[in-house]
Amino acid sequence: MTYLTATLLTVLNAVWLFLVVLGLPGTWLMVAGTLLVAWWRHDAGAAMFGTPFLILICVLALLGELLEFLAGVIGSKSTGGSQRGAAGALLGALVGGIVGTVLIPLPVVGSLLGACAGAALGALGLELHSGRALRASLWSGVGAGAGRFAGTVIKTVVGALIWVLVAVAAFWP
Repeated sequence: MTYLTATLLTVLNAVWLFLVVLGLPGTWLMVAGTLLVAWWRHDAGAAMFGTPFLILICVLALLGELLEFLAGVIGSKSTGGSQRGAAGALLGALVGGIVGTVLIPLPVVGSLLGACAGAALGALGLELHSGRALRASLWSGVGAGAGRFAGTVIKTVVGALIWVLVAVAAFWP
């Protein structure tokens, strides 16, 4: 039963890891699934994960969120973006990730390109709407797209680290 549970958790966490590229909270879904399995297996008398390990993956997920946010802020601010442009980048990245997944059916590539393009277009659009000049709005869009790319890559690396740690700990408690 332990190996079946470990296999199912590992496969499910791989699905959640893919959601990180779409801009969705895949790292937190991995943590939630692992916590659920830890709780379930703990009651069964066969603890699969210890408390320090569970705290570690929670800290890693929080670190991934923080680094993703900081990358976006740095990308936007380095090119003179405003708060409104940042809001447009967030909304645009979410919509772009979904649209990119549908229009560019290459796993991960379509989602990532869509999210970056969406962030850039969202920032550009709201910067223009707020009355900024075209050149400044374009730079804000470029910064938002680059920041989104860097943030997604960083969060995906952190998510992959969580996935590996949980898979190893699940199979070798």
